[in-house]
Amino acid sequence: MFRGTYSVSLDAKGRLAIPARFREHLQSSDVSRLVFTKDPDHCLALYPEPEWILIEQKLRQLPSLKQSVRNLKRLLIGNAHDVDIDAQGRVLLPLKLREYAGLDKRVAMVGQVDRIEVWNEDTWNARCEEWQESIDLDDLTADADLGSLVI
Repeated sequence: MFRGTYSVSLDAKGRLAIPARFREHLQSSDVSRLVFTKDPDHCLALYPEPEWILIEQKLRQLPSLKQSVRNLKRLLIGNAHDVDIDAQGRVLLPLKLREYAGLDKRVAMVGQVDRIEVWNEDTWNARCEEWQESIDLDDLTADADLGSLVI
């Protein structure tokens, strides 16, 4: 399970060190191959390969006659890149994906239970402020499924 936010540096070659907590989870799950893809929010999604296979299976079941489904498949599958974790716990981000997410030196790696989101750190911080201001607690508590999550 991936949770928490970690600030890391992207090196000049486009390599990103996976935070130790995330690496521990991957190692305990015996995962050494990951899949990067674009996320509609202009960050990157990083999946352990077994999780990515489940995503592909779900995408395959969606009705391809819908334009929005075809577009989603193109975005996710068409931009998916398999990467291996090197001996130093790093992964190489393809240039096209770095450009898409605006990744430069400082990167936020954000655990999202089954995947890791990879953000430009400044963008992540700005979006966090926007999201915090947009949360409507009354709306959340009115929803029977989400109401039990609100403290």
